[in-house]
Amino acid sequence: MNLPSFDALQVGDKIPALALPPISRLTLALYCGASGDHNPIHVDSDFAKSAGMSDVFAHGMLSMAWLGRALTQWVPQTAIRDYSVRFAAITQVHEKITCTGEVTEKFEVDGERRVRLTLTTANADGQIKLAGDAVVALA
Repeated sequence: MNLPSFDALQVGDKIPALALPPISRLTLALYCGASGDHNPIHVDSDFAKSAGMSDVFAHGMLSMAWLGRALTQWVPQTAIRDYSVRFAAITQVHEKITCTGEVTEKFEVDGERRVRLTLTTANADGQIKLAGDAVVALA
């Protein structure tokens, strides 16, 4: 994978979006097994409803992983210097999520050229579910 060119990037440029299929109950169950997070609120509708939710919902860390996937489809993992997110809203089962990123700053640290990105996951209605940022070293 080639690094994007620092010189060619401008503030406001976007990374390629990652559009995901609707979140299924199967995806949530598989993530439970993969992550070791077996909280029933993510897979048991009766449990979720008894907790006051309308249905099960996605793990926040699953959304964070998708956003990380969007980032690592743009640059190799070794180029990432910082990655952080804030959970903004619950991601409901059956929602279609799109992960996006935009260059917000270009700067240099100890001779290494870097960009800062704002990152989001949002549903089809544009409701932001996860907001974050990343710092990436570029060629």
